[in-house]
Amino acid sequence: MAEVDFPIAVVSKHSAREKSVRNGHPSTLHLWWARRPLGACRAMLLALLLPDPCDKHCPAEFKKQARAFLARTQGEIDPNGVGLRKAMLNFIGDFSAWENSSHPVYLEVSRSLIKAAYPEEMPLVADPFAGGGSIPLEALRLGCDAFASDLNPIACLINKVMLEAIPCHGHKLAEELRSVAAKIKAVTERELAKFYPPDPDGARPVAYLWARTARCEQPNCGCEIPLVRSFWLRKTLPKQALRMKIARYNKKPPDISFEVFAPKTDAEVPPSTVFQGKATCPACNSVLQSSRLRSQMIEQQGGVNHLCLLAVVLQARDGEQRTYRPAQRHDLLALARVRRSLAVLPSELRDMIPSEPIPLTELRRVAAPLYGCTSWSSLFTPRQQLALAIVAEAIASHTKGFIRDFSVLAFGKVLRHWNTNARWHNGSETVAGAFGRQAIPMSWTFPERSPWAGGAGSLDDAFHGVAAAIDSMERFFVRSGQAVQADACSLPLPSASTNVWFTDPPYYDAVAYAHLADFFYVWFKRLLQSNSAFATALIDKKEECVVDRPHSRSPSQTKTAVWFENKMTAAMSDGFRVLSDDGIGAVVFAHKSTEGWEALIGGMLRAGWIITASWPVTTERGARLNARDNASLAASVHLVCRPRSADAPIGEWSTVRREMPIRVAEWMQRMEEEHVRGADLVFACIGPALEVFSRYSRVETANGEEISLPVFLEKVWEEIGRAALKQVLGTDSPGDYGEDARLTALFLWTLRTTNGWSETNGNNHLLTEDEDDDADDDSEEPSAKAIRGFALPYDIVRRFSQPLGIHLEKWEGRLIKVEKGIVRLLSIGERASQLVGPGVVQDLALAGLAKRKKNAMPMLPFAEAQPDADDEKVKAARSRVEKATWSHLHLDTIPTLDHIHKAMLFQKQGQTTALRELLFYEQHYRPEFIRVSNSLSALYPKDSEEKRLLDAMLLAMPK
Repeated sequence: MAEVDFPIAVVSKHSAREKSVRNGHPSTLHLWWARRPLGACRAMLLALLLPDPCDKHCPAEFKKQARAFLARTQGEIDPNGVGLRKAMLNFIGDFSAWENSSHPVYLEVSRSLIKAAYPEEMPLVADPFAGGGSIPLEALRLGCDAFASDLNPIACLINKVMLEAIPCHGHKLAEELRSVAAKIKAVTERELAKFYPPDPDGARPVAYLWARTARCEQPNCGCEIPLVRSFWLRKTLPKQALRMKIARYNKKPPDISFEVFAPKTDAEVPPSTVFQGKATCPACNSVLQSSRLRSQMIEQQGGVNHLCLLAVVLQARDGEQRTYRPAQRHDLLALARVRRSLAVLPSELRDMIPSEPIPLTELRRVAAPLYGCTSWSSLFTPRQQLALAIVAEAIASHTKGFIRDFSVLAFGKVLRHWNTNARWHNGSETVAGAFGRQAIPMSWTFPERSPWAGGAGSLDDAFHGVAAAIDSMERFFVRSGQAVQADACSLPLPSASTNVWFTDPPYYDAVAYAHLADFFYVWFKRLLQSNSAFATALIDKKEECVVDRPHSRSPSQTKTAVWFENKMTAAMSDGFRVLSDDGIGAVVFAHKSTEGWEALIGGMLRAGWIITASWPVTTERGARLNARDNASLAASVHLVCRPRSADAPIGEWSTVRREMPIRVAEWMQRMEEEHVRGADLVFACIGPALEVFSRYSRVETANGEEISLPVFLEKVWEEIGRAALKQVLGTDSPGDYGEDARLTALFLWTLRTTNGWSETNGNNHLLTEDEDDDADDDSEEPSAKAIRGFALPYDIVRRFSQPLGIHLEKWEGRLIKVEKGIVRLLSIGERASQLVGPGVVQDLALAGLAKRKKNAMPMLPFAEAQPDADDEKVKAARSRVEKATWSHLHLDTIPTLDHIHKAMLFQKQGQTTALRELLFYEQHYRPEFIRVSNSLSALYPKDSEEKRLLDAMLLAMPK
């Protein structure tokens, strides 16, 4: 029986919006990386569980009951099957909204529909890579039986409390947790008071802003360099910033102190002293190279004991903004008390501070060890270590059972904000927790949060946030689920026991879950010693299904692409085993790596699955950190699959080749209607193509040669590329318009996102100053922030270019720049010397400068313009530009794209005469000029300079 269709656009809108929900949302229990939105999981589960009313095998009794249930939310329903299907899809879309997730009517209707589809007993939903638990949680919401497994102890803890503790004890747990929180807070505040003293006037510090330091190695300097990424404290009015005062003493290194001031202009704020691993000494302006800076950090064991207090943030009074001041004597005395207390710390507190080493196997994501942070304790200042040990001891003394589990999760929210990877948000003037990215970089500047500050990261917020999540969830549970620590390749479930096998597996090499989770694990295990999942020194990573990202300083890597595919095949095979004969599966994937896609699909096909549908759902916000200047996918593609019959036939390659383009073209049109575009659309089209390919046990050519998955996927990319060219240029012929125009059009088409072009500059993101601190001199990948302009991963560009005869190496340095796995389109300015020649570029600059100078000079009323001494030079330069332009117009060797870029360059420089001549010729002798220009104008983002220049140039075309 076919599963119901899917309302992509509606579910996408609600899923993306859900990311901003915080109060009472289950995700606030604890951080989990790449967690699926609940609305998307809820909608997909309904689509998987409910039969299609238009299917001839759909039971009449189900249709009768469904019509009655849906009428409660959808009103009168057309009597035919199409009308019932439309009502069902509308219900699925409406129920994906967060505000309807706990609505009694929607809950009752959804459960009644599932009961009508499964009259004997409610279905079992299994998720072998449960992670943050979105899928099994939504299965319980719908009244299904839910099974969740994961190898990661943190994921197991989250799922255990969500699926087992809250359904059984709910409101009682929340009330008891609030009571315990008050006791823990009272004990903690009493113990910490002397380490976080108020100001003499009674003002309470909110945060202490710190910078690591390095020593200038110039012989006559020796200054301690504060490693500051930004001296701004507040950019909103009234603006606040820091500036340095350098005191010089005879035969002693310069001494640096700080003062808070209100800059009138941005130029008054000092430039950063550290950038991409290099430090600049403010006393002598010499540069400390990255290798030396790293060596010093290693000698200092990460520098956590060599810090400089930049400023102290004070609590705002009612109706006022926060205030800032330099360090004072009582701040330093408090730190001295911390050092003395740590030296005589009782064993029960000392044992709470983690001493475990940070593994070196994932330096691409956990880069702090490159700079000497070799143990987990080195990611916390001495005062943070002491404060967290006191909080942990209070939890150990006042909790047990499930309350201990929930308290530990609340403690994790505190840990996320009380560490040296936290960031100061200079827009909201608050401390933002670590893991703004899925990484632990080396941070040079950071805020040390005060326990007295309210909001995110405080004990109050942490405990009450967990209690609010319990209250929110306990309202919709009608049964409990099961959460276990198990390998996805060997689930503790009987064969043919599961109705829906639905999972969001690891994304190849995108997220190093276990390495990141160690940050919490080393603290949690000290409080959860009775939990067998927390018995090892660090999280066991041996069987974690991810690909290691190699680094030159990492030990040899064993988790290769082949290992990942074999592991994924084993997991998919076990899913095949536990699925009932009429069961259905679904796999989520949202990674831009084509190798990751191939490994996932290869595992599915080898395990014997047939892909029957492919639904891309927008699950990410365009403003998230790794979406900027990047090709990160906004959509998660849900591949719906069923077990392939043992007697599936052998397919003919000619038949697959004939059907596949039709299916891809149909799907591209459907996705465009659903506003799915660019890279999201590319990956969404792989699913429908696989529907044709995977139905056969194997696909062979006429002479019996088997078609491998890589060969098939190459043809898929070719068909997608052809369809895209047809859409944007009106032709799918590889020979039309030139290789460079086709490459540019496909590049821009792929770069578009589901939500349209997102702004890449000027956003108020969480303290962007520290986002690329791990980009050192031997980094094999530039950070997203370091790449400006239009950029895509090389692998994606190669995939759509190669089948269409586009040779990337031919355009390196001419149209694109390839660097460390990233392809960037060269800007018009970077191409200027190619377009008009070096000499003409100078003439353009001279003429453009004269024009800007003239426009900048105001004329007095009735005054006559005075001749400029350089007028003759400017006229001569313009004449040379025009002559060079005319001489190049007749050359057939110059491609159309170069003429378009040249016109844009003239438009930018205000060369109206040369532009007019160029456009006149192009209009009469090169008809593809206007067609390609219009196509590119439609592809460039609406606020980009390229689109502005193109549109202005097109308006200047002779009528």
